[in-house]
Amino acid sequence: MSKQLLVQIIGAPVACPDGVKDTWRQVAGWAAGQLKARFGEAVELRYFDLLDTDCPSMPVGAQLPLVMVNAEVVSSGGKISIPAIRRKIEEIMERQTA
Repeated sequence: MSKQLLVQIIGAPVACPDGVKDTWRQVAGWAAGQLKARFGEAVELRYFDLLDTDCPSMPVGAQLPLVMVNAEVVSSGGKISIPAIRRKIEEIMERQTA
């Protein structure tokens, strides 16, 4: 593999009856651990809050949480899926070695 793949997850705090929760950030942290265990240093995961100044641009019509691997959308809205992220990483790795 020639270079590290970048997984970006964009989310935002969620208002709940119990207060504001940062659930997507927590899930992104868990996902980072899972991906590091599977791919080691070949993958970096970065979480962005929608209001962060360095937050990547979101594609038109995208919903939170937005998950991208090397700027390719994996999912928009719904849940953060480790299997879907893993499949996209493997697809990109395969293309890079072909």
